[in-house]
Order: sequence, then C-alpha cells, then structure tokens
Amino acid sequence: MSRDFMSVSEVTRRIKRIIDGDETLQNVWMRAEISNFNHHSRGHMYFTLKDDKSRINSVMFAGNNRFLKFTPENGMSVLVRGDISVYEPHGQYQLYVKEMQPDGIGNLYLAYENLKKKLEMAGFFSNEKKKTIPSMPKEIAVVTSPTGAAVKDIIITIKRRFPLVKVTLLPVLVQGPNAPVSIAKAINQANEANRFDVMIVGRGGGSLEELWAFNEQIVAEAIYESNVPIISAVGHETDITISDFVADLRAPTPTAAAEMAVPDMLELANVIQNRKDRLVRAMDRKRSLQKERLSFFTKSYAFRYPRHLIEQKEQDLDRLVESMRKAVDRQFSKKQDKLEELHSRIQRVHPELKWKEEKSKLVHLDNLFRKTMKQAIQEKEMKYSMLLSKLSVLSPLKIMERGYSLVYDENNQLIKSVDGVKRDSDLTIRLQDGKLKCLVEETIKEKLPTVKSEGRK
Repeated sequence: MSRDFMSVSEVTRRIKRIIDGDETLQNVWMRAEISNFNHHSRGHMYFTLKDDKSRINSVMFAGNNRFLKFTPENGMSVLVRGDISVYEPHGQYQLYVKEMQPDGIGNLYLAYENLKKKLEMAGFFSNEKKKTIPSMPKEIAVVTSPTGAAVKDIIITIKRRFPLVKVTLLPVLVQGPNAPVSIAKAINQANEANRFDVMIVGRGGGSLEELWAFNEQIVAEAIYESNVPIISAVGHETDITISDFVADLRAPTPTAAAEMAVPDMLELANVIQNRKDRLVRAMDRKRSLQKERLSFFTKSYAFRYPRHLIEQKEQDLDRLVESMRKAVDRQFSKKQDKLEELHSRIQRVHPELKWKEEKSKLVHLDNLFRKTMKQAIQEKEMKYSMLLSKLSVLSPLKIMERGYSLVYDENNQLIKSVDGVKRDSDLTIRLQDGKLKCLVEETIKEKLPTVKSEGRK
C-alpha cells in the first residue's frame, strides 16, 4: 500500500499558514515578564516573555524598537503588542513584537490607543473640520496653569514678537483628577466670551501620567466643538496627546505655539518697509513717465497750434462727409439696380405666367394622349379581328361542320388510335350538334394512305 510522505518543511509551512490565518493570533496584547534579553548588534531584540505557567520566544526588530522610550531589562514586567507566527528554520512559534510599554503605564497607554481610535472614527481628527489660525489676532486666550513655566514662555514670546495683541490667561489645573474638567470648562468659557481670535491650550513637559489630562475625552470634545481656533502646546516635541490630534494646529512646545499664534513685529516692520520702498520707487517711475508725457505733449503740434489743427480737422471732416455722401449714392444706385434685376426675375417666374405655360403643356399632353389612345385601340381591334379569324379557322367545331367527330373513352380521354379501344368498351362520340353513346362490337385496324409532299422522296 503506497503512502504520501510529507517533509518536515512542508509540515512546518502548513502549520505557519494555519497560525498566520488565525485573526485571533494577530495584533494581540500580552502582559508578561522579560527574560533572556539580548539586544543584537544589528539592532534587533531577542527575548522570552513568560508568566508563572508558560513562556514564548519573542523578537522585536530594529524598525519597531527604535521608538521605545525605555530600555527593556530581564525581570521587567511589560505590555506588548504583536503577531504570533512560526519561525520555519527552527519549527517553533514566536511573538513578533511591534509595540512595548512598561507595565506601570501600560493601562494608560491602552486607554490612550482606544480613545484615539474611537475619536478618529468619529471624525475628530479630520482636516476638513480644522479652522485656519488668523495671521494677525487682536486678542489671544491662553488656557494653562498660572504657575507653570509654559505660561511665562508663552506671554514673553508673544509680547516680544507682537506687543499689540492682548493676552488673557484662563488659569486651569493641568494635572490631577480635576484637570480635564477644568480645561474643558475654560475652553467653553473662552467661546462664550466671543472676543478671542485664537486660543493656546497646553502645559510644559512631563511624564505620561502628568500629561494625561490632555488625553481625556472631555477635553477632546471641548476642543473639537470650539468656534475659536485652538493651538495645542502640550509638553515637549516628543510628547503627543489626543489634544494635538483634535486641535486646529499642533505646536511642538508652548514657546513654538506663541510663535505660531502671532507674527513677528520686526518681520512685519521689514515687510512694511520693503513695500514702502517698492511704492516709492513705483511712484517715482510713474512721476517720471508722466513728466515725459507732459513734456511730449507741450512740444507737440496740437498743443502749440491748436487753431491750425482745428481748421485742418474741419477740412478733413468736410472731405469725409463728401466721401460718405458719394459712397451712400453709389450704394443706393447699386441697390436700385439690384432691385430692378430682382423685379425682372420675379416677372419671369411669376405664378400666373408659369400657370399658363403649364396649362398649355397640359392641353398638348391631353390631345397627344387621346390621339395615342385612339391609335392604340384601333391597332388592338385590328389585331383582335385577325386573331378571331385564325381561331375560327382552327376551331374543332369548324372541322366538325365538315363531318368530322371526336371520340372519348369511359374516362373522357380522347381516343386517337384503335389500339386504345377494347371490345365492349363504352365510347362517346362528339358531333357538331351533340353526342353519341356507343358500344364497341369490334375493332378493325387499317392503314390509311398518306399524301406525300412535293419534293420529298
């Protein structure tokens, strides 16, 4: 009995396809402890994730671990996200890690990712909803802590760049359990005031827990529903919060937010001076050009001898009037000739004349038709008489008048020879004036003499 044997690689490959096709084993989150950690020279990380009952080999490639904000160590409890697959050369399954967080802040990170996905699906991050930051605001609201370094940096930067703008501080809590409500309330109050052109919302740098107020849904909803354009300035450049995604503009730092909110007075002064210089140069060129034109006009013949020019123009006008009169006369004469030509053509094709010509043609055709029909009838009558005479000569009835008759058998078939008649047959003899019913008693066959034609031998 023959059997089909599979190779080890075929079995391993089939197991890999089964595991890769299981969606529950892809993009999974795990909480575990790191052991056997090895950071390879090429940048990849190899380690084992374990709990009190099991362990799984894991790998985190350099393309993913370069974003880590901590250094993994043996014995560290972590939260990881990745895909489970099979490493075919060794025939063992392992976890391909894409993200890793220390277990202490893992719950916050999971909450951050879930809220981010929820708000993104609801359209909170859509570019179509974002408002334009005004280029030269009159009054700015700053929503931040009144005691932090961020508010000082913002106010100093704004006053240095654009001292004409009015800055209003709306003090709020920026960390702690009451911070999200405090921030959202301040944003709503700024909208109700209906006097601010732009709003800066943020704080200085800190840990994920310290920045967490700006990852709350209530703050995201307040920013999204705000009618005043909002610049988000939370933490340092590497710190990214939900508020950054929802705001109309994200600044890497509070100082950068102040620079984005107002223009630089020195730059504006330079722009104004450049435009002033361009305007002066344009006015000088315009004045010079107009001066040249004025000089040209003052030296012109029309300016120096206006009466002569008027008299010349009057002569030109008389000449043009006379030329126009002649042109009108020529045109009128041409149109008159054209009119007479059209009148003559109309007369030649007048309907009455046309009707008379057609009537004459009709009378002629009628006479011709009658004459032709009369000749045709006469010819047909003559032909008919000739055919009638021929028919009379060839008619069997004429032959019967000379004593001839026609014989028919029982089937009314003409008999032409005695060979077709048997004794005791019933025959019908057709005469000129009737028929004879006869019974054949005897058939006698005779050969009649023939008449030879002249010239035939």
